[in-house]
Amino acid sequence: MRNDRSISRRMLLTAGLALAACAPGRTSVRHPMTLTQAISGNWRTAADQARDIWRHPLESLQFWDLKSDATVVEFWPGAGWYTEILAPYLAANGGKLYAADLQTDNPDDPAAGQIVNAYLQKLRRNPDLYGDVEITTFGATSGPVAPPGSADLALFLRNLHNWMAAGIAEKAFHDAFEALKPGGVLGVEEHRAVPGSTPDILASDGYVLQSLVVQMGQEAGFLFETASEINANPLDTKDHPFGVWTLPPVRRTSLRGQPADPTFDRARYDAIGESDRMTLRFRKPG
Repeated sequence: MRNDRSISRRMLLTAGLALAACAPGRTSVRHPMTLTQAISGNWRTAADQARDIWRHPLESLQFWDLKSDATVVEFWPGAGWYTEILAPYLAANGGKLYAADLQTDNPDDPAAGQIVNAYLQKLRRNPDLYGDVEITTFGATSGPVAPPGSADLALFLRNLHNWMAAGIAEKAFHDAFEALKPGGVLGVEEHRAVPGSTPDILASDGYVLQSLVVQMGQEAGFLFETASEINANPLDTKDHPFGVWTLPPVRRTSLRGQPADPTFDRARYDAIGESDRMTLRFRKPG
């Protein structure tokens, strides 16, 4: 009888361990995920997926040499449009995502805290999907966005114009360079100004000269490898009353800070679609 009870206890213990191993949580086994599966994941909203025709996430991430087990730094992830692709993909395949978000220590900019909090709530709602995204900061007085020399890929995704306006564009390139391993890639997606137009160092209309971006990258020590027309839009005239923000997805109808104008005719701007964008690849020497 003692033997039978001992066997029963062992069987129960074994079954309990097996169930514990299958239980959801941080120690649960993740199944590998392809990039296509991450992009088509049902956790992405229909509105976000509808923008794939303008942002081409599969082609863009492949162009930037994203590997499944990479360490990636996403600068200013905003509402998390790209994070919803990157975080599950990297978490499922042994990679790592650093989100270098806005600094929130400026009392004159309460919106920054709201943006960051909304982003954090998104991650916390589904930790098993997004994995362990490490939150750092990028701003005028921020420190390293990731441990020096640790990242395979850093991404500037439609944010460079904001940093130019704030006078921190050069710091962005510097911080990315420091975070990347030798041979690591910096990928840039940015609204593209008309070639040969007068440079606007503040990017007041949201558009940036591609030649200026290349220059900034090279001055930071990067090698400029190549450009792609993946995210080009030849319908974008770049001559809009409220800058690039006249176009989708922002669809501004008045100057910033003013009430929306319900009489503004949006039809011609909606017909253009999202902006014409440069897609660039830089590499850290080594």
